[in-house]
Amino acid sequence: MVDVLEPMIDAPIAGQSLTAELGNRPWQQPPQYTTVEEALQYYVPRLTNPEMLDDLFNVMETGIPLTTLANAIQSSGVMEGKHSLDVGILILPVLMETMAYLAEESDIEYVAGTNKKIGSDKPSKAAIARAIAMVKKEQGESLEEPEEEMQTEIELEEPSGGLMSRRNTDGI
Repeated sequence: MVDVLEPMIDAPIAGQSLTAELGNRPWQQPPQYTTVEEALQYYVPRLTNPEMLDDLFNVMETGIPLTTLANAIQSSGVMEGKHSLDVGILILPVLMETMAYLAEESDIEYVAGTNKKIGSDKPSKAAIARAIAMVKKEQGESLEEPEEEMQTEIELEEPSGGLMSRRNTDGI
């Protein structure tokens, strides 16, 4: 039985991550690919590699969203020093589109992981409402003003006499 009172010996020492020499980590060096195009030239052939496709399709069929897969791929590229975090964020949509295309071509069911379907061109209801409001404003029509809400008074509760509460000067 493990004694709860014994200290954890396997735990890292506080500040241990700061003991490595500056510049020894791959992400502390200049990235290998500095543009989005270079990074995509690195990733797309790897995604279309038949050995990689089998594994990728197996993962897609388990229901893991494409957003999670693309984020994991780009995060590992940042940690390996392949590209910067900025480039990784910019290539995320392209990685997702590429994986979705490959899955659709192979009749593999996948979860996009976004609220809307990838490639959907239909604007949201909020965007339509904003556009209508802008058009009405430009045309000079007055928009319906929202009704003023009645303000209600908030009743203050008598403070409780808990352990950490202030003492009442009235002696109560």
